[in-house]
Order: sequence, then structure tokens, then C-alpha cells
Amino acid sequence: MITRRNFFMNAGAVALSAAAVSRVGAASLPEAVSMAGADTKAPPPPPNGRPYNPVVTLNGWSLPWRMNNNVKEFHLVAEPVVRELAPGMMANLWGYNGQSPGPTIEVVEGDRVRIFVTNKLPEHTSVHWHGQRLPNGMDGVTGLTQPGIAPGKTFVYEFVAKRPGTFMYHPHADEMTQMAMGMMGFWVTHPKDPNFMKVDRDFVFLLSNYDIDPGSYTPKIMTMTDFNLFTFNSRVFPGIDPMVVRQGDKVRVRVGNLTMTNHPIHMHGHEFEVTGTDGGWTRPESRWPEVTTDVAVGQMRAVEFTATDLGDWAFHCHKSHHTMNAMGHDVPTMIGVDHQGVAAKINQLVPGYMVMGERGMADMGDMQMPIPDNTLPMMAGDGPFGAIGMGGMFTTVKVRKDQKPGDYRDPGWYKHPAGSVAYEWTGALPEPVRGQGVGKLPAKGGVEMTVRKPGGHSGH
Repeated sequence: MITRRNFFMNAGAVALSAAAVSRVGAASLPEAVSMAGADTKAPPPPPNGRPYNPVVTLNGWSLPWRMNNNVKEFHLVAEPVVRELAPGMMANLWGYNGQSPGPTIEVVEGDRVRIFVTNKLPEHTSVHWHGQRLPNGMDGVTGLTQPGIAPGKTFVYEFVAKRPGTFMYHPHADEMTQMAMGMMGFWVTHPKDPNFMKVDRDFVFLLSNYDIDPGSYTPKIMTMTDFNLFTFNSRVFPGIDPMVVRQGDKVRVRVGNLTMTNHPIHMHGHEFEVTGTDGGWTRPESRWPEVTTDVAVGQMRAVEFTATDLGDWAFHCHKSHHTMNAMGHDVPTMIGVDHQGVAAKINQLVPGYMVMGERGMADMGDMQMPIPDNTLPMMAGDGPFGAIGMGGMFTTVKVRKDQKPGDYRDPGWYKHPAGSVAYEWTGALPEPVRGQGVGKLPAKGGVEMTVRKPGGHSGH
């Protein structure tokens, strides 16, 4: 018979009750650092421990630690948070240390790590260290490897970071709710040799998706596929910061996917190679040049490129509806529909009615019509040449010649050299040449077709 006492004794994650914490003393817990803003925080050098080259969390930050007898101690707090998805829209999410996603945890291969996890949620939770090699009792699966962390309790996870690479953390408790509410974070274990796989700039971010009705604040957790907001680190364009690099930099971008679908991540203007997965670094002979890599659910992909060409290069998911905000999925297609005369009659019944969609949806990017509180236009963002007309999983890689090392501030829009921008042709247009010969349809009459309905199911 498995008793509660035996369960706690055999589980790797150790529970600390409020009484236990008070006996040891509050100083036994590392400070629970919190962050409210959504700006990208430039990474500070490691204050102690072994050296490494820190990552830059897009619209996020890395969690500080303290050293305690050669153990790196972190303190995660699972709690409700309010996250700005983009200016004009806030979301009630669950996350860690004031944000969703939670802060990135950075350690070095071989570090002994101790993570205190305090639960301020209304239900039990746990933390699974996705992709890590560790003792089974530290794996964070509620009911299987540990009891759930009850509200108000603190658990301790402790293990050695054995394998360098890029990992994620998330609950393995009521996952449908807790991950749909934004509970996730990145973990990077740097190689013990800081020159191994060294790059000049190293970006990380997580993919997540939400279904939040216009005018509301809390995601619908029962949605399985029909989401209306697709995010980089719980931000949507135009709220996602650019990835700013210096010309000639070797750049790595690590993308983790904890959404409900795959995402083909595409970069303009450069080729890259996939150099890492959540299973480890890829062998050099296994790599090939790409401009798009598909990141499946539960996967991480690290891509690397050399920033050779100056400019503002788009970086986005190539599923077109993932680069839009607050989509209405039941809107009928109106392309080619003649609204002439109808709009005036509808306006008599519905004052302020606007005709849209008969020429496509691009007009919506320019319309400044009122929208419900706490939502975003479907297509947004202004660039140097007008409306960008994007949303969701879209940002830019800004390559500049004079960007100083370690400077991640937005340099503004790229100033194109004279003669290097597409322009309008104002000369005469030649008459189109009509096709002749094979494939030409008869000028008069029709095409006779014979259709035979199959009599059975053979050959299916």
C-alpha cells in the first residue's frame, strides 16, 4: 500500500510546508524575483559560477540565481499574471514570476541546480523539465513521479544539468488548463566550454496560442484548434520586439513550440541551418541550408545564420492565418460581390455599416474603425512605406552595420540606398499575348464531357 508518507519519501521533488519554511528560516529560500514589463531585457554577464554566453529572451528575461555551497538556486512562483499581448490588449494568464512565459533559466553543463517552486495558483500544479536527463522523481509528472504542489505550498527540484542544449519547462498537472493559460518557460544549459557552438547573438522564444474573444481578457481553455491569437513569447505583432544584430554576426535563434499545432518558421533574406533540437546539437554533416523549418508541437529548433545583408528582414510563421490578430473565422468570403446599392439600404437599417471584403481584406489594415475594448485589429503595424498588415507570429531581424556588440536597442527602420527599392512602372504597358495552339478552347460551342458514376468501391 502506498501511503502519503511513502509517496513523499519516494518522490524526488520535496514539499516544504509553510511550517517547515518557518523552522528553517525564510532566508533559506532564494528571492522570488518578478518582472512586470514585456520589453526584451539585454542579458547581463553571469555574476558567479562558471562562464557562459547568455541568451536574449525575446520580450522576456532570464531568472537570477544565488550560489549556495556550489549549488545554483532558483525560485519560480506559479501565479496568475496579466500580460500585455500588444499595446491595446491585455490578457489574464497564468505564468511564473509575474510573466507568461516565465523567465528563462540559464545554467552550465554539470551545474547542480536546485529550483524552489511556490504555487500561488488556485489549484495544484507541478513543473516538468521538458527534455532534461534527471532522476525520475524530479521529472514533474503529477501522480506519477510526485504529488501535486498544492496551493500555498513550495516544492524543491534538484538535479545536475547533465546535457547541454535547449529545453522547456511547463506543468504536468491539468495541462489542458494550465498550458492554455500560458504556463511555460525556456531552459538553456550552456556547454561547459564557452567556445563550443559560440555565436555573437543568441535569441530564444516560445510559441503559444490563445483563444480570447474581443472584449474579454481570459483565454477559452477548451479550444483545441480554432485559436485567434498566435504569439511569440505571448506577444503578437506589432508588440513583438525585433531581433537586432550587427552585420557579420553569427546569430542563433532558438524556437520552442508549446502550441496545439505545428509552425513553419520562415526567415527572409538569409539562409540558415538547423543546428539544435531539444534532443541536442545536430551533427554538422546532417545540416543543410534552409529558409523555413517546421517546428512541431513539443519541439525546439535552433537555427543559425550569418547576418550578411543589411536591412529589416521579416521573420514569421508561414501559416498565413498565424500572422493575423483576433480573427473572425465565420466571416463569409465577399470577393467579387457587388455591394453597390445594397450598402446604402443596409445603412438605413444599420447606421455606420461599412462595406468590406469585396476587393480582399487589405483595406482592413487602413481602416480606423472602432473595435471592442481589449482587442486588436486583425492586421496592424506601420512600416516606412505604409501599413504592414500583419499580426500574430511576425517580427523582423534588423541587420545594421554600426550596431554595437551587446546593443539590442531598436535602431529604427532601415534606410535603403538609392535605387534599391522596388518602384512603380510609369511607362506604356504592352498588350498581352494570347495563347495559341495546344490547350486553346474552341471559340464557339462547348466542350462535351461524359461522366460515369462508379458502380462500386473497387479501386478506392
